[in-house]
Amino acid sequence: MSPPPPNSSTLAILPFTFFFSVLVLFSTSTYAHTCSSNPNTSTYTCPPFPPNPPFPFSSSPGCGHPSFQLKCSTPHSVISINNLSFSILSYNPNSSSIVLSPHNPINTQPHKNHCPSSHFLSIPNRSINLSGSPFRVSDAPCSRLSFLQPCSPPTLPNCSHCPWECNLIKNPGEVLRDCRSMHHSASDSEPTCQSDVLSHLDEILSLGIEVDWDETQDPYFSSCNSCHLNKGFCGFNSSDPDKQFICFHSESTFSPPWINKLKKHNRIAVFAVVIALTSLLLLVSVTTAILRSRRFKPPSTEEDPTTIFLHNHRSASLLPPVFTYEELESSTNHFDLKRKIGDGGFGSVFLGHLHDGRLVAVKYLHRHHATSAKKFSTKSFCNEILILSSIGHPNLVKLHGYCSDPRGLLLVYDYVPNGTLADHLHGKKVKGSLTWQERLEIALQTALAMEYLHFSMVPPIVHRDITSSNIFVERDMSIKVGDFGLSRLLVLQDNANTNSNTSNGGYVWTGPQGTPGYLDPDYYRSFRLTEKSDVYSFGVVLLELISGLRAVDQRRDKREMALADMVVSRIQMGQLQQVLDPFLALEGEAVDAVASVAELAFRCVAADKDDRPDSKEVVLELKRVRSRVLLSANGDVAKE
Repeated sequence: MSPPPPNSSTLAILPFTFFFSVLVLFSTSTYAHTCSSNPNTSTYTCPPFPPNPPFPFSSSPGCGHPSFQLKCSTPHSVISINNLSFSILSYNPNSSSIVLSPHNPINTQPHKNHCPSSHFLSIPNRSINLSGSPFRVSDAPCSRLSFLQPCSPPTLPNCSHCPWECNLIKNPGEVLRDCRSMHHSASDSEPTCQSDVLSHLDEILSLGIEVDWDETQDPYFSSCNSCHLNKGFCGFNSSDPDKQFICFHSESTFSPPWINKLKKHNRIAVFAVVIALTSLLLLVSVTTAILRSRRFKPPSTEEDPTTIFLHNHRSASLLPPVFTYEELESSTNHFDLKRKIGDGGFGSVFLGHLHDGRLVAVKYLHRHHATSAKKFSTKSFCNEILILSSIGHPNLVKLHGYCSDPRGLLLVYDYVPNGTLADHLHGKKVKGSLTWQERLEIALQTALAMEYLHFSMVPPIVHRDITSSNIFVERDMSIKVGDFGLSRLLVLQDNANTNSNTSNGGYVWTGPQGTPGYLDPDYYRSFRLTEKSDVYSFGVVLLELISGLRAVDQRRDKREMALADMVVSRIQMGQLQQVLDPFLALEGEAVDAVASVAELAFRCVAADKDDRPDSKEVVLELKRVRSRVLLSANGDVAKE
């Protein structure tokens, strides 16, 4: 019995497979051994990377990404960006960022040995410009530089011989070109000037400049992902001024000997043979290929950079399910405005009805035209998936799945049907509907969720946006905290961080982000994010529960526009009664309970983070207050 003829799908993809396979082998066989072989780990060190640096980094010429070539050395490996050399101080494999410290080439120039910068190791001889490279300076170094101000009049060297140093003393932000437009107004608690600007500048640069790279904006990453799917190795042609991408293949995938022989004698002949065979096969299969090509394209999720990023940071088995765009579009009746149940700066939330009968909340992230906004929304999307897929607590929202599609980024959560805490405190329809006992229980459940993030997760998670709008209320008045788009893992960046006095002894240095009125002023001043930043935001929520007032209200006096400033001022003057929510009916033990919670909120919003309690202390105090209220309530019932 003769074998069955090949089906149409085989004929459709055969010419393309044959054509591209031979071309790739033809162009890369010379270099295959260079990128496929692993270095000898006994003699090969490239700190802070593992023995064989992962893509996009590489220490082998022509391998990896052309902008990520390393010169391995101890104690720090070196990378060159726009003809400036940097030491790589730290690298986190779970993020798209590295911390760099520039080298100072001025020391090697004898005619400038009398300039002040010759004594410093980290001040470069020209402005650091990352334009044209995949790297972008993060907010943190720019924020640090904005605090440098020379005393007037500044002490300057001979500016005719040392013009660069004079420029830096007058304008320290010039050292990072992207930071020159940043301005800062010093507060009373900050030094107004520095007499030795260059020393401070050298200290900041020696601590490192955090730079990010965006995989979604660089074609090398998408090309490399396709190369990996074909079991190849990523590299580039260093002799090509455009550094054209090359996918190297291992020796085991080389073409048959007769093709190798032809390549050695006449590469043009090999190319002609490939074209002739491909054209012949195309004549047979082109009609079928057009009709059925869609069926053989890889699923969009396999090629989507966002999904690839998620899979690189977490096993697919640990990620939530992936929904198709069509499935979520259908579940929300094509994102019908009548089904919109929430709206925010980065997305709209719709009520969805899945095919299995579940009611869910579908968050549709806005697609912005501005590059920076689009970049942030994508990072927020990935961050929320990675965070929520690693946690589980009854007072935290559950992520049921996600969808990454060119038409939109979507997240699927629990549907919490009773609105947000902000709705109950400030909404016209339900304002004043919460009793004191319900408010106290909401405060305790929120604190339990915060304690879980800070003390049960390793590394700890800082939510960074605990607000009444992100606390969702169930029908039984239990709550779930949501919106983890701004959350950060509290991973120490260097050993010096261990001297911090936070609850777990660590912080990350990052630009302040959060909701006005809830943003920790200590974090805003120092750019050091700790668990105590969440405690401050929670303290503002406590003040909302007590007063029924909004965290920020422009209708109030300028000095009392922020609720924390307003209530703290009243507490200090013994006038708490003036800011209590008039809807609260307080009797007996409830009066003392409100005073105790107000005192706790007063400690949580302390200006200095070291004066605030940690989340464990907050939970213990709220449990103590609740026990007193319950005992009092049970006693009143017994008397009746």
